[in-house]
Amino acid sequence: MSKRPTIIDVAKAAGVSKSTVSLVLQNSSSVKAETRTQVLQAIKDTRYVYNRAAANLRGAGAGLVGLIINDLRNPYYTELATSVQMKFAERGYATAIGNSDEDPELQAQLITSMIEHGVSALMIAPAYGGDDAPFKDIQQAGIPTVQVLRSLSGGAVSFPLFSMDYMTGGLLAADHMLTTWGKGIAFVGGVESREITIERKSGYVKKMRDMGLDPIYFHGESNRTFGYETAIEIAKNHPEIKGIVTFNDLVALGMLGGFAQAGVKVGEDIGIVGFDDIQEASQCYPKLSSVRCDVNAFGQQTVDVLLNWVEKDVRPNDQVRFPVDLVLRASSTRE
Repeated sequence: MSKRPTIIDVAKAAGVSKSTVSLVLQNSSSVKAETRTQVLQAIKDTRYVYNRAAANLRGAGAGLVGLIINDLRNPYYTELATSVQMKFAERGYATAIGNSDEDPELQAQLITSMIEHGVSALMIAPAYGGDDAPFKDIQQAGIPTVQVLRSLSGGAVSFPLFSMDYMTGGLLAADHMLTTWGKGIAFVGGVESREITIERKSGYVKKMRDMGLDPIYFHGESNRTFGYETAIEIAKNHPEIKGIVTFNDLVALGMLGGFAQAGVKVGEDIGIVGFDDIQEASQCYPKLSSVRCDVNAFGQQTVDVLLNWVEKDVRPNDQVRFPVDLVLRASSTRE
């Protein structure tokens, strides 16, 4: 007795992913007509029989959207996820949320699962590394997809990017620090090779070079631990550094602790400006100056644009940058 053909056999015959075959079987409108025809022919050729009763038990994907975040431990991304989920709910959509934890293999699994469940749209803050295969599956399935706050590194697949005006944010922070603290201004945080690090430090770099100064970098993971350890290092070995612009608020908050441990008074002996302006920035001591990126408004407006694509087939611009501003507090004002 010959083996009953499976969805994997259909995918191989059609030259598409298993996820795309699932979408065709669910009669999803997100699959391109040419791809649908290709899959239907493969179903006919392989004599595959769809078990619709079993599929119905898994539930339909109508009204379901996918949100994949690279690091939900970061309160900035947690706030984004909350804002996005509530806005999707307001528009009548349920949200499947996945945390890739900066792991491209886990990200690929999440993408495959969401495609198989027939999501109407995807919003992704991508993890770095891995290959393009999962994103090619999204593209082949024709699912409206946007990247948020960071973008894929190179590759042949691209989706509209919704992010912040990092360049302006860095310029504002660097200008304030140079004016208030003098020439010895450093940038702390961010893995050096990542595009998001290059973007977030770009304004600082431009301002320093415009002033004829050499940028000073301390690159590393964008978390409190790195900030704490770097503050100890600067206090011990770099008396020439008088001001710091950080990759994000988590690094800055770690530095507050590190400098306190080293007996350096932030706001008096040295200045710090964070990036993102998470809630804790206004609640720590001393209160943290930060480049404010309004993630609430950002999330809600991005949802509206993405759903306009889903419901009205209006594709957004390839890149949209949201405005930022500098919020000054005691960590940098010398008051």
